[in-house]
Amino acid sequence: MKTAASGIVSAILALFLSFPAIRAYAEPGPFDEYAVKAAFLYNFAKFVEWPPSSFKDSHAQLIIYIIGIDPFGDKLDVLADKTVSGRKLLIRRVAAYDDLGKCHILFISRSEKDQLGNILKAIKNRNVLTVSELNNFCSSGGIINLFLEGDRVRFEINQRAAERAGLKISSHLLNLAKVYREEK
Repeated sequence: MKTAASGIVSAILALFLSFPAIRAYAEPGPFDEYAVKAAFLYNFAKFVEWPPSSFKDSHAQLIIYIIGIDPFGDKLDVLADKTVSGRKLLIRRVAAYDDLGKCHILFISRSEKDQLGNILKAIKNRNVLTVSELNNFCSSGGIINLFLEGDRVRFEINQRAAERAGLKISSHLLNLAKVYREEK
């Protein structure tokens, strides 16, 4: 017999698999890591709650910035017409650190490894969900780290970093993640 918790986890997994980029990964064929990671960015937006003050108004866009060398190519283009909680997604590639606080999700490319401390400092006390694929990202203060486990994309969440950013991560998302525990 299924418990309520296992039913919820199954429902969340079904939601993740319903996105086209994830479905393409699940079907036989070549593994497209960045199509899967693009789908994860979209789904993260659906399971994170930003404070109302992080938006100009109830119709403001949810903004995703990519900083550094963009590993996604055109894989993020499928998100251009998507909405999350009634907010249209806007994808931008940026280079300037002083504009980083204007986004809601910040994907930090591997090319920015040496600048990670400066980037995280630039968005300190801002309601920005940081996502990367850098080793030790969560232990450096980042919120969500994407990593490969075999031929599957997995993710780790630093819940304390999310709380410091004023973000609420759904327990359903936390149940699917490896949770990073900060030392006190």
